[in-house]
Amino acid sequence: MFFTPEFIKSDVPLAEYPRPQMKRDSYFSLNGKWDYAITKSPLLSRTFDGDVTVPYSPETQPSGVNRAVGADDYLHYRRVFTLPSGFNVGRVLLNVGACDQVCKVYVNGVEVGGHEGGYLPFAIDITDALKEENELRFVVRDDASSEIYGRGKQSYTPGGIWYFATSGLWQSVWLESVPEVYIKRIKLLPDYFAGSLKVDVDVEGNAPVTVQVVEDGETLASGRTDNGTLTLDVSACKPWSPDSPELYTLILTAGSDVVESYFGLRSFGRKEVGGYHYFTVNGKPTFHNGLLDQGYFEGGMYTPLSNERVYNELKAVKDLGYNMLRKHIKVESALWYYYCDVLGILVWQDMINGGGVYSKLRINLCPFINLHINDKNYRKMKRANPNSRKQFMNEAYGLIDTLYNCVSLCLWTPFNEAWGQFDAVDVWKELSAYDSSRLYDHASGWQDKGGGDVRSRHIYFRKARPRNDKKRVLALTEFGGYSFALGEHNRRVFGYKKFTDRERFTDAFIRLYENEVIPAIEKQALCGTVYTQLTDVEEEINGIFTVSRELKPSADRVKRVNEAVYEAFEKKVKE
Repeated sequence: MFFTPEFIKSDVPLAEYPRPQMKRDSYFSLNGKWDYAITKSPLLSRTFDGDVTVPYSPETQPSGVNRAVGADDYLHYRRVFTLPSGFNVGRVLLNVGACDQVCKVYVNGVEVGGHEGGYLPFAIDITDALKEENELRFVVRDDASSEIYGRGKQSYTPGGIWYFATSGLWQSVWLESVPEVYIKRIKLLPDYFAGSLKVDVDVEGNAPVTVQVVEDGETLASGRTDNGTLTLDVSACKPWSPDSPELYTLILTAGSDVVESYFGLRSFGRKEVGGYHYFTVNGKPTFHNGLLDQGYFEGGMYTPLSNERVYNELKAVKDLGYNMLRKHIKVESALWYYYCDVLGILVWQDMINGGGVYSKLRINLCPFINLHINDKNYRKMKRANPNSRKQFMNEAYGLIDTLYNCVSLCLWTPFNEAWGQFDAVDVWKELSAYDSSRLYDHASGWQDKGGGDVRSRHIYFRKARPRNDKKRVLALTEFGGYSFALGEHNRRVFGYKKFTDRERFTDAFIRLYENEVIPAIEKQALCGTVYTQLTDVEEEINGIFTVSRELKPSADRVKRVNEAVYEAFEKKVKE
């Protein structure tokens, strides 16, 4: 069943329904103009500095603020709203896509809840605090240098591979109303080999749940459960894969609450063929040909100017012949993952790094020397604070819960290049017990501890000649990073090899695949590549697209070399 994303023309930014895997008819967007203030006090501010456009961080141009929020500042938001007539059918939930980093939420002066961590969604029942006219407030504290919370690549001293810090509300905010008995969460586990879909439903209150798989108005499978768990026979459904991204609608009903979702029938794994291990999709060896995607958008930093632009960017990636993106140290909105599901783009998802200040000496030396550190030495790994390690695991579990139903997500990366890494093998074992339906790159880059499913290699500054250990899948999880500034660029240019001519840049880019990737497939059974990177980000001018999403290399030549990569892989598997 082909899904077509719909986009809304509206003065409200990012007005599309933000959660396609748990969709209700009830939707009241709170994106748009809010009052804001930046103070030194957590007490509710009596005055405001002006307007901020949510969901853009105040550090961005689209927010209308263009002000930095410091580690000792409090960021205040205020929005007055009146619910439409008939909107409240029992309970009213406030949904927040993400708020960086710690917040408290007030409705009509009453504290109704809060959240810790800057990358995951949360919901708060605000029913009991509501009046006819309502005042909604957030008080946010964000310390981008905190060793406790995940921070990604945010920095108060940006440069090179580190970027300007952002804060506050940076994903959609909206209200929905549900009956007293309603569906709180859905967990979907498809199994291609069994032709089944396991459905776990968490219901607030007591009611049986019915589930239907629907295609073009026809019910393909259905079931009913009194305890919230059932397994459906979905063998009539076509499988999902990057080449054929088939998706099916789910309708879930508990009492008077009706939720629409979707799923794809697929299984991810790895298997041994001819002494080498390969990634598989539905049991078939599959080459993962991807780009590093850091999720920074023109003008809006963490937040795109429109969802349509996001979809068009992802479609351009697929049209070039790539079938995978590594989402690097960031979490996107639910719509981003939905578009990957629709287009058939495999997703490798990094978890969010944190911990203390990383050693610049170690970061700069690791690409050149084989420097390994015991990641149980928490002091050296900048994880000496036990609360930091605990918070990382809390956020890791929360991320798995948030993205569990994503059809295209096939691999988790807990740690990258030793940034805040600790107990990598133990963390991999613990997380893989929690989600065994995906693969794991337990320590991407320099600090491989022998665990996970991937022999993960980052290779810059020298020829990519990775060696296969014949125990795990061999993947170039970062390489390339060639810089070419197309058009004007006023900042210092960072990259691993620099070019000033478009044709020479394209030639060098193509040679990387012809002279290094394809030979590694033929000789070492290489099964995955992540070129650095998708788009330029601040000083990093090493994207194949500019910040404004203009393609730098020749599209035809990129398509042809990607076709050659897949052909070489198919030939290798058949040997």
